[in-house]
Amino acid sequence: MKIFLDTANIKEILQYAFVIDGVTTNPTLMSQEKTGYNIREHIAEIARIVNGPISVETMSQTAPEIVREAEELATISPNVVIKIPMNEAGLQAAKILSAKKIKTNVTLIFSANQAFLAAKAGATYASIFVGRLDDIGHDGIDVVRDTIEIYRQHDFSTELITASVRHPLHVINAAKAGSHVITIPPKVLSLMFRHNLTDAGLKKFCDDWAQLAKNQGPGL
Repeated sequence: MKIFLDTANIKEILQYAFVIDGVTTNPTLMSQEKTGYNIREHIAEIARIVNGPISVETMSQTAPEIVREAEELATISPNVVIKIPMNEAGLQAAKILSAKKIKTNVTLIFSANQAFLAAKAGATYASIFVGRLDDIGHDGIDVVRDTIEIYRQHDFSTELITASVRHPLHVINAAKAGSHVITIPPKVLSLMFRHNLTDAGLKKFCDDWAQLAKNQGPGL
Protein backbone atom coordinates (compact mmCIF):
# COMPACT_ATOMS: atom_id res chain seq x y z
CA MET A 1 0.00 0.00 0.00
CA LYS A 2 1.44 3.34 -1.06
CA ILE A 3 1.53 6.28 1.34
CA PHE A 4 0.58 9.78 0.21
CA LEU A 5 1.02 12.70 2.60
CA ASP A 6 -2.13 14.80 2.95
CA THR A 7 -0.68 18.30 3.18
CA ALA A 8 0.45 21.30 1.16
CA ASN A 9 3.10 22.30 3.68
CA ILE A 10 6.62 22.19 2.23
CA LYS A 11 8.29 21.68 5.63
CA GLU A 12 6.10 18.65 6.38
CA ILE A 13 6.70 17.20 2.93
CA LEU A 14 10.46 17.57 3.36
CA GLN A 15 10.27 15.96 6.81
CA TYR A 16 8.58 12.81 5.51
CA ALA A 17 9.88 12.66 1.94
CA PHE A 18 11.89 9.53 2.76
CA VAL A 19 8.79 7.42 3.47
CA ILE A 20 6.03 8.80 1.21
CA ASP A 21 5.10 7.91 -2.36
CA GLY A 22 3.10 11.01 -3.21
CA VAL A 23 1.16 14.01 -1.90
CA THR A 24 -2.51 14.99 -1.85
CA THR A 25 -3.64 18.59 -1.50
CA ASN A 26 -7.00 20.33 -1.51
CA PRO A 27 -8.18 23.96 -1.38
CA THR A 28 -8.44 23.86 2.42
CA LEU A 29 -4.84 22.67 2.81
CA MET A 30 -3.65 25.21 0.23
CA SER A 31 -5.45 28.03 2.06
CA GLN A 32 -3.55 27.18 5.25
CA GLU A 33 -0.26 28.09 3.61
CA LYS A 34 1.11 31.64 3.44
CA THR A 35 -1.04 34.10 1.55
CA GLY A 36 0.14 35.80 -1.61
CA TYR A 37 2.20 32.87 -2.90
CA ASN A 38 2.02 31.56 -6.44
CA ILE A 39 0.06 28.30 -6.52
CA ARG A 40 1.81 27.02 -9.63
CA GLU A 41 5.22 27.64 -8.07
CA HIS A 42 4.11 25.97 -4.84
CA ILE A 43 2.97 22.82 -6.67
CA ALA A 44 6.18 22.82 -8.72
CA GLU A 45 8.19 22.98 -5.48
CA ILE A 46 6.33 19.95 -4.13
CA ALA A 47 7.08 18.13 -7.40
CA ARG A 48 10.80 18.86 -6.94
CA ILE A 49 10.70 17.17 -3.52
CA VAL A 50 8.46 14.17 -4.20
CA ASN A 51 8.94 11.95 -7.23
CA GLY A 52 5.38 10.66 -7.18
CA PRO A 53 1.75 11.65 -7.76
CA ILE A 54 0.68 15.10 -6.51
CA SER A 55 -3.07 15.62 -6.36
CA VAL A 56 -4.21 19.17 -7.11
CA GLU A 57 -7.91 20.03 -6.97
CA THR A 58 -9.90 21.89 -9.62
CA MET A 59 -12.52 24.43 -8.60
CA SER A 60 -14.53 24.58 -11.82
CA GLN A 61 -18.16 23.48 -11.89
CA THR A 62 -18.86 22.20 -15.40
CA ALA A 63 -17.14 19.42 -17.31
CA PRO A 64 -15.64 21.69 -20.03
CA GLU A 65 -14.35 24.11 -17.38
CA ILE A 66 -12.88 21.27 -15.31
CA VAL A 67 -11.10 19.91 -18.40
CA ARG A 68 -9.64 23.33 -19.27
CA GLU A 69 -8.45 23.89 -15.71
CA ALA A 70 -7.04 20.36 -15.56
CA GLU A 71 -5.09 20.83 -18.79
CA GLU A 72 -3.53 23.98 -17.36
CA LEU A 73 -2.63 22.35 -14.04
CA ALA A 74 -1.16 19.31 -15.79
CA THR A 75 1.47 21.52 -17.44
CA ILE A 76 3.08 22.22 -14.05
CA SER A 77 4.59 18.74 -13.72
CA PRO A 78 4.12 15.22 -15.15
CA ASN A 79 3.44 14.15 -11.56
CA VAL A 80 0.31 16.30 -11.19
CA VAL A 81 -2.94 14.36 -10.72
CA ILE A 82 -6.15 16.32 -11.16
CA LYS A 83 -8.57 16.09 -8.25
CA ILE A 84 -12.16 16.33 -9.44
CA PRO A 85 -15.49 16.05 -7.60
CA MET A 86 -17.66 12.95 -7.44
CA ASN A 87 -20.61 14.24 -9.43
CA GLU A 88 -21.91 14.10 -12.99
CA ALA A 89 -19.76 16.98 -14.24
CA GLY A 90 -16.70 15.57 -12.54
CA LEU A 91 -17.08 12.11 -14.04
CA GLN A 92 -17.77 13.56 -17.48
CA ALA A 93 -14.50 15.45 -17.14
CA ALA A 94 -12.71 12.32 -15.87
CA LYS A 95 -13.77 10.45 -18.99
CA ILE A 96 -12.42 13.20 -21.25
CA LEU A 97 -9.20 13.60 -19.27
CA SER A 98 -8.61 9.84 -19.32
CA ALA A 99 -8.71 9.93 -23.12
CA LYS A 100 -6.20 12.79 -23.01
CA LYS A 101 -3.89 10.71 -20.75
CA ILE A 102 -4.25 13.20 -17.89
CA LYS A 103 -4.36 11.46 -14.51
CA THR A 104 -7.34 12.08 -12.23
CA ASN A 105 -8.32 11.56 -8.62
CA VAL A 106 -12.08 11.50 -8.08
CA THR A 107 -12.61 12.83 -4.58
CA LEU A 108 -15.31 12.97 -1.89
CA ILE A 109 -16.47 9.40 -2.46
CA PHE A 110 -18.63 7.87 0.26
CA SER A 111 -20.06 4.71 -1.29
CA ALA A 112 -18.97 1.72 -3.34
CA ASN A 113 -21.50 2.79 -5.99
CA GLN A 114 -19.70 6.11 -6.39
CA ALA A 115 -16.31 4.37 -6.50
CA PHE A 116 -17.65 2.00 -9.17
CA LEU A 117 -18.80 4.92 -11.33
CA ALA A 118 -15.43 6.65 -10.90
CA ALA A 119 -13.68 3.54 -12.20
CA LYS A 120 -16.11 3.29 -15.12
CA ALA A 121 -15.24 6.89 -16.02
CA GLY A 122 -11.55 5.98 -16.19
CA ALA A 123 -10.34 7.69 -13.01
CA THR A 124 -6.73 6.98 -12.11
CA TYR A 125 -7.58 7.15 -8.40
CA ALA A 126 -10.80 7.11 -6.35
CA SER A 127 -10.67 8.63 -2.86
CA ILE A 128 -12.99 7.21 -0.20
CA PHE A 129 -13.35 9.42 2.88
CA VAL A 130 -13.45 6.87 5.68
CA GLY A 131 -13.17 9.30 8.59
CA ARG A 132 -16.19 11.32 7.53
CA LEU A 133 -18.19 8.12 7.14
CA ASP A 134 -17.17 7.03 10.63
CA ASP A 135 -18.24 10.46 11.92
CA ILE A 136 -21.85 9.78 10.88
CA GLY A 137 -21.98 6.26 12.28
CA HIS A 138 -20.98 4.26 9.20
CA ASP A 139 -17.92 2.01 8.84
CA GLY A 140 -15.73 3.69 6.24
CA ILE A 141 -13.41 0.70 5.94
CA ASP A 142 -16.37 -1.45 4.89
CA VAL A 143 -16.73 0.80 1.83
CA VAL A 144 -13.02 0.37 1.11
CA ARG A 145 -13.36 -3.39 1.41
CA ASP A 146 -16.42 -3.53 -0.88
CA THR A 147 -14.77 -1.30 -3.46
CA ILE A 148 -11.58 -3.35 -3.56
CA GLU A 149 -13.66 -6.48 -4.16
CA ILE A 150 -15.49 -4.77 -7.05
CA TYR A 151 -12.27 -3.48 -8.60
CA ARG A 152 -10.64 -6.90 -8.44
CA GLN A 153 -13.71 -8.74 -9.69
CA HIS A 154 -14.01 -6.50 -12.74
CA ASP A 155 -10.29 -5.87 -13.31
CA PHE A 156 -10.48 -2.07 -13.03
CA SER A 157 -7.16 -0.22 -13.23
CA THR A 158 -8.39 2.55 -10.90
CA GLU A 159 -6.48 2.65 -7.62
CA LEU A 160 -8.40 3.19 -4.40
CA ILE A 161 -7.15 5.86 -2.02
CA THR A 162 -8.25 5.62 1.61
CA ALA A 163 -8.66 9.25 2.66
CA SER A 164 -9.94 11.29 5.61
CA VAL A 165 -7.72 9.26 7.93
CA ARG A 166 -8.20 10.05 11.61
CA HIS A 167 -5.79 7.70 13.43
CA PRO A 168 -3.20 4.92 12.89
CA LEU A 169 -5.85 2.20 13.18
CA HIS A 170 -7.38 3.48 9.96
CA VAL A 171 -4.03 2.81 8.29
CA ILE A 172 -3.85 -0.79 9.49
CA ASN A 173 -7.46 -1.50 8.60
CA ALA A 174 -7.05 0.04 5.15
CA ALA A 175 -3.98 -2.09 4.51
CA LYS A 176 -5.82 -5.24 5.63
CA ALA A 177 -8.75 -4.32 3.37
CA GLY A 178 -6.40 -4.14 0.37
CA SER A 179 -6.42 -0.39 -0.26
CA HIS A 180 -3.93 0.52 -2.99
CA VAL A 181 -3.05 3.88 -1.42
CA ILE A 182 -3.67 5.70 1.83
CA THR A 183 -3.28 9.46 2.22
CA ILE A 184 -2.24 10.36 5.75
CA PRO A 185 -2.12 13.70 7.58
CA PRO A 186 1.32 14.47 9.03
CA LYS A 187 0.03 14.22 12.63
CA VAL A 188 -1.21 10.67 12.05
CA LEU A 189 1.97 9.65 10.21
CA SER A 190 4.02 10.97 13.13
CA LEU A 191 2.07 8.74 15.54
CA MET A 192 2.86 5.67 13.43
CA PHE A 193 6.55 6.00 14.28
CA ARG A 194 5.87 5.95 18.00
CA HIS A 195 5.25 3.27 20.62
CA ASN A 196 5.63 3.53 24.38
CA LEU A 197 7.65 0.29 24.53
CA THR A 198 10.02 1.55 21.83
CA ASP A 199 10.57 4.80 23.76
CA ALA A 200 11.11 2.90 27.02
CA GLY A 201 13.51 0.45 25.38
CA LEU A 202 15.60 3.21 23.80
CA LYS A 203 15.79 5.07 27.08
CA LYS A 204 16.96 1.89 28.84
CA PHE A 205 19.67 1.30 26.22
CA CYS A 206 20.87 4.90 26.56
CA ASP A 207 20.90 4.75 30.35
CA ASP A 208 22.78 1.43 30.38
CA TRP A 209 25.31 2.70 27.86
CA ALA A 210 25.91 5.84 29.92
CA GLN A 211 26.46 3.71 33.03
CA LEU A 212 28.84 1.42 31.15
CA ALA A 213 30.82 4.40 29.92
CA LYS A 214 30.99 5.76 33.47
CA ASN A 215 32.28 2.44 34.82
CA GLN A 216 34.85 1.99 32.06
CA GLY A 217 36.18 5.51 32.35
CA PRO A 218 37.84 7.51 29.52
CA GLY A 219 38.57 5.80 26.22
CA LEU A 220 35.49 3.58 25.84
